[in-house]
Amino acid sequence: AFSATVYPTIVLYIFVVVLSLLYPVMIISNSVLIYVICVERGLHKPMYIFICNLACINLYGGSAVTPFVLTKILTENYRMTWLSCLVQIFSIFTYGGCDLTNLTVMAYDRYISICYPLEYEKIVTPAKVSIGVAVSWLLPFVRSTITISITANLNMCGVIIEKVYCDNFSVVKLACSETLSNNIYGVVMMSLTILLVVIIFYTYVRIIFICLKLSKTGRVKFSTCVPHLIALLNFVIGSCFEMFQSRFNMRHVPYTVRVILSLYVLILSPIINPIMYGVKTQKIKEAIIKRNRFS
Repeated sequence: AFSATVYPTIVLYIFVVVLSLLYPVMIISNSVLIYVICVERGLHKPMYIFICNLACINLYGGSAVTPFVLTKILTENYRMTWLSCLVQIFSIFTYGGCDLTNLTVMAYDRYISICYPLEYEKIVTPAKVSIGVAVSWLLPFVRSTITISITANLNMCGVIIEKVYCDNFSVVKLACSETLSNNIYGVVMMSLTILLVVIIFYTYVRIIFICLKLSKTGRVKFSTCVPHLIALLNFVIGSCFEMFQSRFNMRHVPYTVRVILSLYVLILSPIINPIMYGVKTQKIKEAIIKRNRFS
C-alpha cells in the first residue's frame, strides 16, 4: 500500500473545505452546459457538440479523483492500495488526454469554419463530428491502458507519494526495477502532447492572420475562438502544475502553494471551462437565459 504526504492539519482543513465547496460548482456548471446544448436545437452544431463533449470530459476529470481524496482526508486514512493508485493514474491520464484531443478537434473545427466557410458543411459532416468525439475518448483510453500496463509490472521499493493523489511519474520514481520502457514511452507521449499543442497554436495563429484581413467581420469570427484559446491556456497551466508537482522536489515549496497546485489540477480547471463558455459564447449565454426565464 502507498501513503500520501500528510500535510499540517490546518492546511488539510482548508483543502477539504475549498474542495467540498468547489466540487458541487464543477458538477452543476458542467451539467448545465451539457443540458442546455442537448435541449436547444439551435446549438446542435459541431462547435457546440465539441463544447458539450468538453463539459463531459470536465465532469469525468473533476470526479475521477476528488471524491477519493476527500474521503481519504476526512477519514484520516492516507494509505491507498496499489489498485486504487493505478485507477487514479489511469483517470488523470485519460482526463488530460481527452481534454487535449478534444481541444485539437475544436481547433480544427474553428480553422475550417473561418478559413473555408463555403466548404465548412461539406468538410465537417455529422459523421466526422461523431468520429472526432469518439477519437477524443478512445485514443487517450488506449494510451492510458498502455501506460498502466507498463507501470503495473514495476517492483516498488518506496511507499510515500509527495502528493494528495497518485500520478504515474511519482509512482515510477518509487520503483526499484528497470524503468527504461516507462521513460521511453513517456518521452514519446510527451512529444505527441507537445506536437498537438503546437498544432493547436499554429491553427489559431493562422486564424488570427485571416481574421485581421477580414476587418470587422474577422473580429466577429475570431470572437468564437476566444473561449477555445482560454480553454487551451487552462489546459497548459494545469499540465504545467501537474508536471512541476510530479517531476520536481516540492518539499521546499510552502504547503499553501502545493495545495493551490493540487486544487487547480483536481477541480479549478474543470470549473473554469464551463463558466467561461457560458459567459463568452453568446448563443450559449442566450440559451441559458432563455431556459431560466421559462423555469
